[in-house]
Amino acid sequence: MLSVIIPTLNAASRLPLCLDALVASAVCGLVTEVIVVDGGSQDASVAIADGFGATVLTMPPGRGGQLRTGAEAARGAWLLFLHADTVLGAGWADEVHSLVSGGGDVRAGVFTLAFDAEGLAPQLLSTGAMLRTRIFKTPYGDQGLLVSRALYNAIGGYSDMPLFEDVDIIRRIIAHESRAALHVFKTKAVTDAARYERRGYFRQAASNLWRLWRYHAGAAPEELAKLYR
Repeated sequence: MLSVIIPTLNAASRLPLCLDALVASAVCGLVTEVIVVDGGSQDASVAIADGFGATVLTMPPGRGGQLRTGAEAARGAWLLFLHADTVLGAGWADEVHSLVSGGGDVRAGVFTLAFDAEGLAPQLLSTGAMLRTRIFKTPYGDQGLLVSRALYNAIGGYSDMPLFEDVDIIRRIIAHESRAALHVFKTKAVTDAARYERRGYFRQAASNLWRLWRYHAGAAPEELAKLYR
């Protein structure tokens, strides 16, 4: 029923947690395959994915291209795209199963963002991200993306972009389906806070918004990717 696609590039530190959160759903039959698309990792990412029984594909790095390649290889009627540093919380499978088996009109969904860090700054940032998600329907890839194969094919899938591939596909989903068709799961998608801890939460958030503004203003994703840290 459900294929999970995970792009990796030197993701060994968080990948085991990401994959471990999928194990129970694979045992119960919701997840029928996990596809890890590696962009040339120099660490143990490939070995870890293989050890969990995932299908491993390799290609040059570029998250949009990796996600697209994984989707092309997937066989499920529903596709779940996850970043390698995202860990889905307990109960995610029940929520997803309810949506995919319900037969309703909603054919895409994202999870509730959280960081693997405590304190006021990560809480404020995740709260702001969820307000943006619910009001403007503009989630980021850290929140995962569940989408039906039919809708994914109808909008042309992920673009081969080095950055903002998540913004691009959500824009096309909304244009095709309307804003009401993007479901927000209550389950948390817990993402790595290391980049924010290193640079400062609000400095990193401001940098992300600046790049997003430049992208919407017409800057090439390839140029913006050079500034991404």
